[in-house]
Order: sequence, then structure tokens, then C-alpha cells
Amino acid sequence: MPEITGDSIKDRTFDAIVIGSGISGGWSAKELTEKGLKTLLLERGRDVKHIKDYPTTNKLPYEFEHRGEVPLDIQKEAPIVSRCYAFREDTLHFFLKDKEHPYIEQKPFDWIRGYQVGGKSLIWARQTQRWSDFDFEGPARDGFAVDWPIRYKDIAPWYSHVEKFAGISGNRDGLAELPDGEFLPSYPLNAVENYFKEQVNKNYKNRHIISARGAHISKPQQVHFDQGRGQCQNRTLCQRGCPFGGYFSSNASTIPWAEKTGNLTLRPFSVVHSIIYDEQKGKATGVKVIDANTKQEIEFYAKIIFVNAAALNTNLILLNSISKRFPNGLGNDSDLLGKYVAFHNYSSTVSGEYDGMKEFTTDGRNPVGGGYVPRFRNVFKQETDFLRGYAAGFSARRSQDTDSSGFGDALKENLLNPKLGPWRVGSHMMGETIPKATNFVTLDKNLKDAWGIPQLSISVDYDDNDQKMIKDYEDEFSEMFTKAGFTNVKVSRTQKAPGLDIHEMGGVRMGNDPRTSLLNKWNQLHHCKNVFVTDGACMTSTSTQNPSLTYMAFSARAADYAFAELKKGNL
Repeated sequence: MPEITGDSIKDRTFDAIVIGSGISGGWSAKELTEKGLKTLLLERGRDVKHIKDYPTTNKLPYEFEHRGEVPLDIQKEAPIVSRCYAFREDTLHFFLKDKEHPYIEQKPFDWIRGYQVGGKSLIWARQTQRWSDFDFEGPARDGFAVDWPIRYKDIAPWYSHVEKFAGISGNRDGLAELPDGEFLPSYPLNAVENYFKEQVNKNYKNRHIISARGAHISKPQQVHFDQGRGQCQNRTLCQRGCPFGGYFSSNASTIPWAEKTGNLTLRPFSVVHSIIYDEQKGKATGVKVIDANTKQEIEFYAKIIFVNAAALNTNLILLNSISKRFPNGLGNDSDLLGKYVAFHNYSSTVSGEYDGMKEFTTDGRNPVGGGYVPRFRNVFKQETDFLRGYAAGFSARRSQDTDSSGFGDALKENLLNPKLGPWRVGSHMMGETIPKATNFVTLDKNLKDAWGIPQLSISVDYDDNDQKMIKDYEDEFSEMFTKAGFTNVKVSRTQKAPGLDIHEMGGVRMGNDPRTSLLNKWNQLHHCKNVFVTDGACMTSTSTQNPSLTYMAFSARAADYAFAELKKGNL
């Protein structure tokens, strides 16, 4: 893979520049390099090479000084990122230090970031679901947000394209609200998860429990062997980085694939300051970068630019890309850049116990986590006093009860021989929030980071629609659990701030009308045609599905279009 050694403009000129090396950036780089474009992939953090830079991947529990727990002094140094489910002793190297990357919270917002090659693709939860027309048509049906410029038929072939390459496990469930994909064998539900599925089918219409779909290679195909990846070993240590390449990450999959073309130049430690706009040419000509270590300013040039810095950083870069033509941010004639940010609502869980099926216990590990409950509220018609709906996870496990009574040998014997207890069941919600102008990000006029870039100011919050949705989830799942014969049913409000879902979206939304959106149906800025945004910033609405698969499909589709337009001389 070539490296940048000279300082001439020629050495810093490429066919394409991709900003960000996470899930969407990796896909953009793969597609562009495969088509023969010399592509510069910029990453603000350090390099992470597959396998080589996974220092904890094969460590045993006793090899960690704190047995996997994060010491209190480190937690105090990282008050925001330490709230993330994956922030443990074995993954500290994949998370940034809060104090080194400040931002302004106008309202509480937990911004979880992974600044390294591969980004959060190393630590994501790996669940993947397609959208349906019910999702793309949502804003048009209820009038909140703007109409999506595409429908399911436009993106379906690209879902197939990325699924085959990434490796997605799942069943063909035949649900209109959750289209089937190109699946590897699914991970089966256990006895109680399957029992709950049967009870829901018996007690409800249009409610379904399915095996969760995930980016895990349950049965490798030739395309996965060609990537150097192998079968998922069901270790559920994914957040450490997988030496088998069993789950999809940019590091194991798209970036090495792009490197093999000979067309990729990867530059870590490259903090993108802004996109350069040429007034005479009427288009973007390059990117201004601050070297993370030396603080040196460097400019790189290209014919097309893909912005995949992750949703909020993409907003930051575009807002900071000012010129005489675009004084309020690149492409921002509508003054909507940074507005209509939305997220997923994970604010409640429901748990219970099941005293049956004691002839069974759980064996092994399920890397996709168990069951998934597709959205069933307001799908076919508006039936509640809140808009949109929620999906949910569901899992069951056989608990172990340990007797800690007694003394001496009796206590030792009790502790060494726990007994099987009841099955414990649990669910967590994933609700769609409505994009609103009052949920926005801006650049602070005074505060800057260590690289001289304005800090991002975030004003995002829940609303009354979210509260009604939470209550409905709690009521419905409590009822579903009770009807299934589960006992000790409990509701727990998690009080999570927005952002901890790690599904922030919007701010650079797609749409048909340049007056009400920033991007067209090809993820192309309406007013700067050679700049494309295919990460979470492009989302017009959030739906309920985990969004990463959609980012992958958008990236591949936009890269194909950009290449065709480049060949025609339109860019």
C-alpha cells in the first residue's frame, strides 16, 4: 500500500478521498478502490491492523489485573465513555479519553466514539436488519420529518450486495415489516426463547419473535475465505477484535480488501479540519487535515469526497467547511445543517422468571444475543397516541443459585457447587425518535479542541412522544411476559441520556427538495455534487432497526453512482 512521502501537490492528489474508516468509510473505500480509483482513506486516530493490534483477544480472565473490571480511577477519568456496555478492561485501547476530546452538552448527551482505524466497527453490537417500505414511508405517512427520496426497492439490491460480502446470519422469516436478506445459517433460539415465540404467536396477531440477525460468519462462503476470514467461534469476546475475522469489521474485511487492489492509501492520525470548496469551479477540491501528532496543516485533493466520519463528526466537518459561497457550512443553503438529529430510545427494560422447562439449561454462547422482536406498533396503521414504534431484544438464560451459608468445608462445598435456578428472561426496547429542529448540533464560537477545530455543541433530548412510547413498551411486554407464564415481571427505567444508544443519526438528511434537505437520493450534497455523505448523518428518520447495515448499503450504492458520474464527466 503506498504511503505519502513527498510534499508536492501531485503526491497529495487522488481520485477520491474518504473521511473516516469505520463501517461506512470502509465500505466507501472498498467500492471506490475496486473500481480503480486511487483513494485516500483518512482516519483521525491510530492505525489498527487486523489481528496484530488486538492485544487482549486471546487473554484468559486471570491474565487481566482487575479480572475485566475497569478501575475506579480510570472510570473517573472517563465519565462518559465508561457508561458504554463495551468499555471494559479488555477494550480500553479501543476507546478515547473523554478529557482529550471535549464537547459541549447543552443537554445531557453521551457521545461514544472510537478514534482508530476501523472506528466503532471493532466494538459494535453487530445486529443487522434491513429496512422496509414501512420505514422509508414513515415520514410521508405521518408528516414528521421529510419524505425519504428512496424506497425499499432502491436499496434492496445493495443490501444483498453488502450482506453477501460481510456475512450475515439469520432466518428467512417472511415478514413484510422486516425483509429477508442473503443469510448464512442463523443462531437458534434456546428452549425458553422458542417457548416465548410460540406463546406470542398464540396470543397475538402481527407480533413475532425471531432469531436475531447478526454480522457473524456462521458458515463461511468462498468470499469470506477470500477475505482471509473464518467461522465465528461463538466466543462472544468480539469487542476485543476477532482474530478469526468471524464478525464483520472494517479491519478484518473492507480495508484489507481495498488494500489488495493497490489503489488505497491509508493515512491515520489525520484530523479533518474542513472540506475545501473552489468558488470558480463550483465544487469541492479537497480536504484540509491537521496531523494529529505534529499539528501540521496539510491539504489533500480529489475529484470526489465521501464523508464518513460518523454522524456527529460529519456534521462538525461540514459546519466547519465555510467559504464565501457557503458561509454557514458546505452545502447549507437551506440552513438545516446540524438540525433534525435523532437517535434510538433504549430507556427501558422488562425482566422476569420462568419456572418451567427445568429439564433444559443453556449450553455455549450466542454471539447475536438471542431473539429479536420486530416493530409491531403503528406499522400497518396508526393505532396509538404516539408516532412510530419500537423493536426489542429478548433473551433467556438458566440462572445459577449459589448457597453462601455455612462455615469452613460446608461453605466451600456450597460455593463450589451452585445449583440451577429458574430461567431468567429479559427484554430491552429500541424506540424510534422523531427528528426535530430542536434537536441539533452547532459549532461553539469560542471553544476549540487541541487541533484548533471548534468544539461541537450538542442539544438533543427526549420528548413527550418518547415517554408515551416507553410506557407502551413497558405495558405491552409486561403483558406479553405475563401471558407467557413468566413471573416476577419487573420494569426498569434505565435513565440513559441520548447518545448512549450509539445510534445518533441525522443533521445532513436526505430528501427530494433542496429547501428541506441537504442530500439527494444518491447521498450527494444538493449544492456540492462531488461530496457524498453515507454514514448516520444522512438519515432522514431512524426507524427501529440497528442502522449499520443500511449505512453499508448506502455507501456501496453511492460509490457506484459516484464512479458512474465521474466517468461521464459530471463530477
